Amino acid sequence: MAGNATKAPILRVATKRGIATQTAAKRSQNVPRSTEAKTAVLSNKLVVSSVDNGSPVSTVSVLFRAGSRYEQADSLGTTHVLRIAAGLTTKNSTQFAIMRNLQQIGATLSCQTDRETIAYTLQSTSDSLETGLKFLGDVASKQVFKPWEISDNIPRLKYELAGLSPYALLLDLLHRAAYRTGLGNSLFCPDYLVGSHSTESLQHYVQSRFTTNRAAVVGVGVDHGDLLCFAQNLDLESGAGPSDSAAKYSGGDVRQDTADSLAHVAVAVEGASLKNTKEALAFAVLQYALGVGPYVKWGSSASPLTRAVGSAVGNNPFAVTAFNASYTDSGLFGFVASSPGNVAGTVVDAAVKQLRSGTLSSTDVAHGRAQLKAAILYNQESNSTLAEEIGTQAVLLGSVLSGPAIISAVNSVTDAEVNAAASKVKSGKLSVAGVGNLTHVPYSDELK
Repeated sequence: MAGNATKAPILRVATKRGIATQTAAKRSQNVPRSTEAKTAVLSNKLVVSSVDNGSPVSTVSVLFRAGSRYEQADSLGTTHVLRIAAGLTTKNSTQFAIMRNLQQIGATLSCQTDRETIAYTLQSTSDSLETGLKFLGDVASKQVFKPWEISDNIPRLKYELAGLSPYALLLDLLHRAAYRTGLGNSLFCPDYLVGSHSTESLQHYVQSRFTTNRAAVVGVGVDHGDLLCFAQNLDLESGAGPSDSAAKYSGGDVRQDTADSLAHVAVAVEGASLKNTKEALAFAVLQYALGVGPYVKWGSSASPLTRAVGSAVGNNPFAVTAFNASYTDSGLFGFVASSPGNVAGTVVDAAVKQLRSGTLSSTDVAHGRAQLKAAILYNQESNSTLAEEIGTQAVLLGSVLSGPAIISAVNSVTDAEVNAAASKVKSGKLSVAGVGNLTHVPYSDELK
């Protein structure tokens, strides 16, 4: 089974399957293309949402509010192990049967985890969806975690830990600096706990967190009635599970020096939560207004963040992009930068000064608003990213806004609201994370 440690970035290429051509012809005659989401809440509090856009490839996800933030000190790394265990033997199907049957219908099954959610996702041609859903339901709700299968996957766990990119590690450290525990928990299993997750501990985590009140089922290219039938037949315990602790932003520094010649640095303050939609959209516009990197390959960017750093470092190479992450009850906003270690201090100082400038021009805000809308609309073209977007809304907020509704909300964000978000960034307590050659990188209390 495929697995990803985090959800895909906002721009992601849609998978295209040539084998779906005949199915496309059939569906295009009967189903009009639509981006409107239909959402229902079952009597057991399970949220079901779908967009039937007439796609020849159907995408169905079962999501749980059970990400790494909910791990306790004695269960760190559980979600990483659960992701790797997706597709192992279940109560109804062996690992071999799952793999063989999905291959026979040309389907894929993957598991993705982030700090708040675990998502099991099936992609299949629409005429084979019924067969694929049987195995999606097994993998998402009927795990058994046989000890020898878990043990057999330890080498894969070690391989993933050994191959972490500097950026994955950097964002992990940034969250640890900002939150310490909860949202500060790593997406990855700590080295010292590799091999310590037993069948009993995994079952306990699943039974307490994989409940209907904490779950959502979403689909793209799927009939809403069919999705409701699938959701109603899922073998999930009802109830809300254990109570959740609220996120507490702390701020501070976490650094990891390596032999790399480059310095990778992330700086952030507390941002907006998803529950405050208006403020979250203002921070999203602010992110694109500050700049999210060049839009032309090997090109440069005229964004305020790039201009500020470029004027400070001259001809020295660097890369910098604004960073924004919103969670249920908190968020982070800042930037991520990379440069040779000898100029890293200059890069960070210049970027922090721009980040905490407090205001943006109307031109920059308009640019940010336009770029955000383009990114949202681009997401609507990919079944995978569309399923991720509506899935995140459904499982975390209990409701789903369609693409046109989000675009309308972005249009309503004013310059004053974006500058209010910028003012919050200006006065916020800094969190700083670094990986690489950090000799010249300042600490948070040295930054203004």
